[in-house]
Amino acid sequence: MSYRKDSDSVELGECTRNPGYKDADGDGPAARDNISVSDSEEKRDSIGVKRLSDARDEYTQIKPYAGMPKEVLVLYSSKARYRVPREILFWLTVCCTLALVAVTIAVIALSPKCLSWWQASPVYQIYPRSFKDSDGDGVGDLKGIKEKLDHFEYLNIKSIWISPFYRSPMKDFGYDVEDFRDIDPLFGTMKDFEELLATMHSKGLRLIMDFIPNHTSDRHRWFNLSRTRDPHYEDYYVWTDCKPDGPKPNNWVSIFGNSSWTYDEVRGQCYLHQFLKEQPDLNFRNPDVINEMIDIIHFWLDKGVDGFRMDAVKHMLEAPHMRDEPQVDPNKPPVSLVTTEWDLHSDYTTSQVGLHDILREFRAQMDIYSQEPGRYRFMVIESYDYEEVYKTMMYYGTKLEKEGDFPFNFYLLDLPQNTSGAWAKHLVHLWMGNMPKGKWPNWVVGNHDRTRISSSAGQLYVRAINMLLLTLPGTATTYYGEEIGMENINVTASQIQDPAGKYNTSASRDPQRSPLQWNANMNAGFNDKTNLTWLPLHPDYETVNVEAQMKDDGSVLAQYRFLNTLRQSELPLNRGWFCYVHTDANVFSYIRELDGLKRAFLIVVNFGKESVVTDLSSVRELPDELKVLMSTNKVNDGKVFPKSRIQTEVGEGLVIQYSTNTRFNPNHPEECYISEKACYLETIGILYKCQ
Repeated sequence: MSYRKDSDSVELGECTRNPGYKDADGDGPAARDNISVSDSEEKRDSIGVKRLSDARDEYTQIKPYAGMPKEVLVLYSSKARYRVPREILFWLTVCCTLALVAVTIAVIALSPKCLSWWQASPVYQIYPRSFKDSDGDGVGDLKGIKEKLDHFEYLNIKSIWISPFYRSPMKDFGYDVEDFRDIDPLFGTMKDFEELLATMHSKGLRLIMDFIPNHTSDRHRWFNLSRTRDPHYEDYYVWTDCKPDGPKPNNWVSIFGNSSWTYDEVRGQCYLHQFLKEQPDLNFRNPDVINEMIDIIHFWLDKGVDGFRMDAVKHMLEAPHMRDEPQVDPNKPPVSLVTTEWDLHSDYTTSQVGLHDILREFRAQMDIYSQEPGRYRFMVIESYDYEEVYKTMMYYGTKLEKEGDFPFNFYLLDLPQNTSGAWAKHLVHLWMGNMPKGKWPNWVVGNHDRTRISSSAGQLYVRAINMLLLTLPGTATTYYGEEIGMENINVTASQIQDPAGKYNTSASRDPQRSPLQWNANMNAGFNDKTNLTWLPLHPDYETVNVEAQMKDDGSVLAQYRFLNTLRQSELPLNRGWFCYVHTDANVFSYIRELDGLKRAFLIVVNFGKESVVTDLSSVRELPDELKVLMSTNKVNDGKVFPKSRIQTEVGEGLVIQYSTNTRFNPNHPEECYISEKACYLETIGILYKCQ
């Protein structure tokens, strides 16, 4: 067959006859020979000439290649040159898959546990009355907190503890709870709380609530039912017989002064209150009370709260025998002069047997909710045990049963008592030297009950104290305003709001609770609707405020932010070794390093009364020259010191970054601490567990 382009036709060419072809009507070639010439010509005419379009259609209709027949495939696939490469590729694939699985398992098994959210970020305490007022009544509220959440994003803070906002008569500003399942109208509504919590979670922030198990308000429903001897609630509080005008049941003294016992005319008995008389103590020897408090924990965890700060837990149980407590001064007349908690050894009203069983039960309930991926529920415990540090350490729990993630460490609150390098090390070591192995430390330099550190230590030391707070191992707790160096205010007798101050003006806690200074505008930006503030503002608010310090890269706020960001981004600072290097009357110095990582940090802080030169030439693990990454005195940023002459001014702190192949901790194990040891494999950039 041939195609002629000039005539748009297809012609049949001459064919070769197949002698084996057998027609349907004949017996082979002989029959075909009988076909007449006219018939052959007629067939040729019937084939004819076709149009180009028809010919093209017939020409392009090619069937797909059916593939190699089975017989051929089998024939060749069995040959060695095809079979061997195929088997090699198969087993290589199997080996690579198994190796990948093994490496994955090894990485998971050898990787140290990731830091939880409460370990990776400082905890920021909000006193809600003083943070931000949204409605113009002069008192901060939940909507005000929601308005200012960007402040925490700016500081790179993820954990926020909010002091009580339960429904309350406010005799102790929220620590006297009337209803544990409701929000006080002063702060907003339950809807306001839910919106705040949802917004916080959307921004990656966590909310820690104050939980107050020791006592309620005397207006709580339970107390009113207990005083009328309702069968179920009769023993919800601690009652004992006494007469209205007779002697008290014993010599126990309230935290706020005078007797811990008050006569109730309705019930005809005295009830115990280790705080205000409007704060009756719950009876935790009654299992129903424990169950009630567990139900309240469930209520807020179901709402989505991320953790609790357990308030005043050491007071939860009292000795059932109710004997008089021993006096600190046995010769002091007991009736007339024993009027404060400091006059007695609190042997029968604090840290009683059974207390830790209750707290472990609280922890167990929170662990149920912690099983949700990425939603660990945090528990921190407040207990002022002063020199009895061993009592505080018990709140970590045991090797078999966990209690708190950590108890608050209040020892740095005493730093202003003696501003020196040696005293700073003593306070730090008081915790590090007593903390159970493998536990996580924490540091507090201020709260709503204690004088602001900038007032007690002085503005000269504020930056150095923040540097200490953010470069020590563990979790830092920052009281609102410390990030800008706020100071106490002066409060006159007529301005006192604090119940403790009304009993004793010198004990007022109002000075450290003044409104946060946001800007230089009316009311420091705390209330921009009316000219009301529940406490006076500090007169320095026009210069000491968040807005002004955000514009100054040498401000207290800017340095706080830099240090916090550095801590979270550098492995030696957030989970590495902590090692004492040098201490004297002025300087406290320590190293933060991680095994396997060349980069390390030397912190040098001058808490003394004079400028000094520190000689660290005896520390052979340090390089000869040290470059300052950050100084609290900004002009010294980037300076290079020989390690034999590191100069610091009064109240100055230095963060020095250096590189070395020699670790300090192996040669000085008695000077070093780590919560969970990890090593860094620099070649591939991963952490792994090491011995």
